[in-house]
Amino acid sequence: MKSIAISGSLRENVGKRDAKELRYQGKVPAVLYGGEKQYHFAVSAADLKPAIYTPDVHFIDLDIDGDKHRAIIQETQFHPLTDQLRHVDFLLLNDKKEVSVNIPIKLTGTSPGVKMGGKLVQKLRNLRVKALPNALPQYIEVPLGALEVGKSVRVEEIQLENAKVLNNSDDTIVSVIMSRALRQAEQEAAKDKK
Repeated sequence: MKSIAISGSLRENVGKRDAKELRYQGKVPAVLYGGEKQYHFAVSAADLKPAIYTPDVHFIDLDIDGDKHRAIIQETQFHPLTDQLRHVDFLLLNDKKEVSVNIPIKLTGTSPGVKMGGKLVQKLRNLRVKALPNALPQYIEVPLGALEVGKSVRVEEIQLENAKVLNNSDDTIVSVIMSRALRQAEQEAAKDKK
């Protein structure tokens, strides 16, 4: 999995007024937890953009006033009206402790059902995966080569090495449904046979 380096500075004061001042300066209040102690710090909003505004998952190499930590982004909070990033929670990674992360789904190949005129419907864009940090995949590949009209790929069909998918096994990831044009063509073909 790819890594992004972000540097931050410890916060002296933790409170609403301090957080508001940080946001005014173009910084985002953040917390790192999962270790022996929590770190309350601030990072530049610009440094966070490549890690947050992407469907991919990244390891974050944090440098907080000289202390280096490896983490993942656990949660982000945005302002409801302006969509400005307000707070970020980082989870410290331990190579011996499993973590749960949303991993993006990558569709590969071409569906024969789509070639026939069917419509591809992707219901899930990512799957919740639990694994050791080093076993986390960059993305989950879902092949479409055998997907005919009326067929679907479910979560139970996804097999990962050294990782467990936490989503409901009956959930549909992607399916090919009959499009209106294909349905009309079949109805006209049926009328012509009569």
